[in-house]
Amino acid sequence: MSDIASLNQIEKELEQLSNSAYETIQNIDDDKELENLRISLLGKKGKLSSILKNMGKLNNTQRPLIGQKANILKSNLLEKINSRKEELINNALEIKIANEKIDITIPSVGNPTGNKHPLISTQDEIVDIFCGLGYTVENGPEIESDFYNFESLNIPENHPARDMQDTFYLKDNFLLRTHTSPVQIRFLENNPPPVRIIAPGRVYRRDAVDATHSPVFNQVEVLCIDEGINFSHLRGTVLTFLKTFFGDLPVRFRASYFPFTEPSAEVDVKWKGKWLEVMGCGMVDPMVLDKLGIDSEKWTGFAAGLGVERFCMVRHQIDDIRKFYTNDLRFLEQF
Repeated sequence: MSDIASLNQIEKELEQLSNSAYETIQNIDDDKELENLRISLLGKKGKLSSILKNMGKLNNTQRPLIGQKANILKSNLLEKINSRKEELINNALEIKIANEKIDITIPSVGNPTGNKHPLISTQDEIVDIFCGLGYTVENGPEIESDFYNFESLNIPENHPARDMQDTFYLKDNFLLRTHTSPVQIRFLENNPPPVRIIAPGRVYRRDAVDATHSPVFNQVEVLCIDEGINFSHLRGTVLTFLKTFFGDLPVRFRASYFPFTEPSAEVDVKWKGKWLEVMGCGMVDPMVLDKLGIDSEKWTGFAAGLGVERFCMVRHQIDDIRKFYTNDLRFLEQF
């Protein structure tokens, strides 16, 4: 066979290989079959190598031409194979996504058991203890007037005590309440003594956020008014409550000041070797009763207030109040 005939024969075989290979590549739907085809076409013993074995029959001028065509063909085949491989991967991924897609309209199988937030559980326990002592629960608005939040409680305008309860002020002399004591005033306006109520709820103060302070927290306030009530009744009630809630933790009373009680005291419990304030309390100031039209010579009483977060932190030895508000299930599921 002449050099020209050999050249034509090799070019014809390369063209046939190109045409058949392109069609075969597009018809393959399996990644493993595609890899086997690559080996059969371009491997050491593949079809392209078999065709190029005949290059020995060509002269020195013809060989570079065939070599160039063979390299182009090899590059094109590899490109087609890789492109088809990527198509197969994408198709497989789409099928997998379609099969694993969740139909959110399908009813769930079973419902996970929920638990109360630790603050809710703590507040419920506090309320239960006082209800067991004969108190009833009363609620009031979180948006209060200046009168109920301050003035009716012996805290007139420009009184220094307002600095300790700086809050979020709204229009028309309204504000977010700083304590639940306004509930007591509202109740006494419509209900004559004797009175035994507790007022749980959310309160607001412009406190900087740190491990023990939050601008929003939960409070429970206690009010008892009857004939002959004195400080020993207050002390006995507080000690009974604290012993029921904490157990036998040491308790102490410290003289303090509140505008609406006189005398007043702070109550501490010994926690981790340190005294920690947990409550404020005192005998209701006669001026508060007189403003409400209640005879302070006949009726006396005491009030006490506590922060639910502080009680929960002591009970469960939690070192940072911010953990209550992050909704981290790793923290909440411990309770």
